[in-house]
Amino acid sequence: MSNFTSETEFLLMGFSDIRELQIFYSFLLGLIYSAGLMGNLLIVIITTFDRRLHTPMYFFLRNLSMVDACYLSITVPQASFNSLVNNRIISVTGCATQVFLVILMAYVEVTLLTVMARDRYVAICHPLHYPVIMSPRVCLQMTITCLLTGLEYSAFHTGYTFRLSFCHSNVVHQFFCDIPSLLRISCSDTFSNKLSLLASALMVGAGCYGFITASYVRIFSAVLKFPVKEDQKKAFSTCIPHISVVSLFVISGIYVYSQPPSDSESLKDIIPSVFYTIIPPFLNPIIYSLRNKQIKDAMGILMKRTIFIRK
Repeated sequence: MSNFTSETEFLLMGFSDIRELQIFYSFLLGLIYSAGLMGNLLIVIITTFDRRLHTPMYFFLRNLSMVDACYLSITVPQASFNSLVNNRIISVTGCATQVFLVILMAYVEVTLLTVMARDRYVAICHPLHYPVIMSPRVCLQMTITCLLTGLEYSAFHTGYTFRLSFCHSNVVHQFFCDIPSLLRISCSDTFSNKLSLLASALMVGAGCYGFITASYVRIFSAVLKFPVKEDQKKAFSTCIPHISVVSLFVISGIYVYSQPPSDSESLKDIIPSVFYTIIPPFLNPIIYSLRNKQIKDAMGILMKRTIFIRK
């Protein structure tokens, strides 16, 4: 089905044409999704009900975990189901919805990570002013700003993409709908789309990454001046999980979009996008759980309470 036969549907790429492998990939994706969703929801529950974690840092972490849970839910369950029933069809409306939500979650994730860098900078470099600068009202305003600007950003790119005509093919060379794959099968002039996408991505991505880098340069400069080694260790311990998450997200994104476009249908063409859309939100709760003592302590208390209630 290389020619466009219907204006109401697209065909997504499958992970395999072999039935046994389709079932295996469906099970694997379902397992990854369940583990990622449970991990992120666990952090949401812990940071909500443990009063010791009612601080700006954990407020943003809770929001990040909710975004990651949504990010996983946009693509993985459908990919798992499609592989199980051997169905690659997605409607144009469903495709547009998926594009909108993927862009929204990616944007909110990047901007939230930037805000979290700001939080760490104020906490370490201006501790006396921290309660005022990062007040609950300010934190809420920052989060709402991330969401609202994300809605605007996502709506623009989704609308600008689906004004195009798709007549070269209805096969999206991806396991979910994304803009680069859709632009490759459009028979309209896509130059302005590519230019606006590149410019906005560079502006948001480079701007956020530059802000995060500048924040950590100042943080490390301040921490290295701490006279007590234990204070240095404590300060670094609150930053390492965030740095790890940012690095994972940036590296996976660069890896995906540095790959040359391909018109072939093979698993190696899907793997890069798996690293970008599935691995970061799956690993984020693991990174924060392993590297953050307060999260581990709160998790231990929650498990003990659960065991006690069952008894």
